Amino acid sequence: MATLALRLVGGSDLGSDDELDDARLLVSAGKGSEQAFAMLVRRHYSVVYRVVWRMMSGHSDAQDVTQEAFMRLWKNPGQLREAKALRGWLIRVANNLVLDRLRKKPMLDLEAVGEIADGRAGNDSALEKTAVSARMDAAMAKLPERQRLALTLVQFEQFSNIKAAEVMEVSVEALESLLARAKRALKQDLSGEWRDMLSSIADG
Repeated sequence: MATLALRLVGGSDLGSDDELDDARLLVSAGKGSEQAFAMLVRRHYSVVYRVVWRMMSGHSDAQDVTQEAFMRLWKNPGQLREAKALRGWLIRVANNLVLDRLRKKPMLDLEAVGEIADGRAGNDSALEKTAVSARMDAAMAKLPERQRLALTLVQFEQFSNIKAAEVMEVSVEALESLLARAKRALKQDLSGEWRDMLSSIADG
């Protein structure tokens, strides 16, 4: 079953993704429908993976951790009480798995790992953006986990403060405090460039 979370089953008789909400898909997945589960994966995988990737500073284990989060759902869909909270639940599970992985096997320093550069010759803009991303990711890797998660959700995934607070299961005030501390740390690390760098990366 380890590869199920990435196998996007086609030819489903359940209907299209747009026609089905998470609640109906969870019910079907709970009855063993791989097609329903594949639709949930298709709908939520990218966001969860991006959060995991950033929390792990781009480490190659990010895909394994993301898959494990979805497998937790597959093994017991009934543990999720409200379907509307699915994405937040997956992010929390994935983040907990990240912390477990970091305790067992610390990641390499991001500055030593870097990002995969665009290999096309003469692509100065892409190379410059890669360098900016590497500097930002190195700075974010130094942040405490909760600050890094808050910044990832709000700045990079465009969650509202209310939604991000729900995902992290904290108050909006606590979420805003985490964001403020994270931005102060980035400002100290990246000097006056931090705001433009953050906006450039987030705008993709």
